[in-house]
Amino acid sequence: MDRRHDLDTLRVIAFALLILYHVGMVYVVDWGFHIKSPTLLAWVEWPMVLVNRWRMSLLFLLSGITLGLVLARRAPARLVGTRSWRLLLPLAFGIVAVVPVQVYCEARTLGTIAPGFAAFLLRYLQLRPWPAGTFTGAEYGFTWNHLWYLAYLWVYTLGVLAALPLLRAFGGTRLADWLTARGRWLLWTLPALWLLFALLVLAPRYPSTHAVAGDWFNHAKYLPVFAFGVLIARRATIWTALDAHRWTLTGLALLGATVYMTLRVIGRLLDTGAMSAAGLDAWMPLPGWKLVSVGAHALYAWTALLAMLAWGARLLNRPWPGLRYASEAVYPWYILHQSLIVFAAYWLIPLRLGPLWEPLLVLAITVAGCLLIHELLIRRIRWLRPLFGLPRAARPARGAGPGHADVSTARSA
Repeated sequence: MDRRHDLDTLRVIAFALLILYHVGMVYVVDWGFHIKSPTLLAWVEWPMVLVNRWRMSLLFLLSGITLGLVLARRAPARLVGTRSWRLLLPLAFGIVAVVPVQVYCEARTLGTIAPGFAAFLLRYLQLRPWPAGTFTGAEYGFTWNHLWYLAYLWVYTLGVLAALPLLRAFGGTRLADWLTARGRWLLWTLPALWLLFALLVLAPRYPSTHAVAGDWFNHAKYLPVFAFGVLIARRATIWTALDAHRWTLTGLALLGATVYMTLRVIGRLLDTGAMSAAGLDAWMPLPGWKLVSVGAHALYAWTALLAMLAWGARLLNRPWPGLRYASEAVYPWYILHQSLIVFAAYWLIPLRLGPLWEPLLVLAITVAGCLLIHELLIRRIRWLRPLFGLPRAARPARGAGPGHADVSTARSA
């Protein structure tokens, strides 16, 4: 099986965007985060909105594809143990050893705890509930903050692995063959329609919590793309069709993004009173415009994912200098980055460095911290490697398959 360099590269790009996005969260107006700078940047919202509509879905999609590729080499029952080890061990370690840094900075900023990280950590490691409002998730006794992705990925992975024998027993293989051959139009349209339903019906009722239980809108958004990735991973007909329709998919994504962002700008003007709703009402009642906006959102989110897969397979399926190193670094950097962002912002905000130097230094400290901790400690200390999702021994010089760059397995299926 050939190595899929495009999946490696897309994953590196996705996690690089995640770091930029979380730095932006410190400065974007009206979006809650663990620490906020008084130096808010209004313009940051617009590129963040564009990225936000597909950024986490792309990670779940890539992880689903990776699982589908690995299933060609490993039995589902065997994967349960290896995937649980690669996901749950870093999750548990992150909760007790990495996330407390950002929790402490958040609580100190809120003024809900006394100074002293050692005393705070001793209390935090007791995993007893805190008074509500002490920090995000305090009522649970601990929090996983940005590491929620690992918990969701574990749940989805075990769900798919458990369902596969049943699907195969009841004709699931034949259905998958039909969907990826003659029923491809359903794969192109149904996910977008499902997302439209989720946005209209589930999102207002089930706001995002990242707590697994009861987080129905997020499950409705992420589980289908993960399952789609598993389905298409080894289906050559799908990848051929994606390549053939790459320009159409790109055009639809641009159309959806343009309509969605235009209506979002108009909505902002209506909210501020800079524009009257009378003109819009003459064309269509405001609930109709809301439906158009949500429909454009769903169209953009889904076709952008397909277009990225298509262009990635066409342009990125080749090695480039540093890809192997970057692919391995993804998992440790993911675990470390948000705590470093919050820590850097916590120390830099009082210095009042302004709207240019402060965010640039937060980003620089985050990247430097991830690089140094990964390179000098995680890669070189055998017992540290599994805690950050890496195999205990360094990788051999040559890979052995396309599915070993996933953040959830750290090149060890």
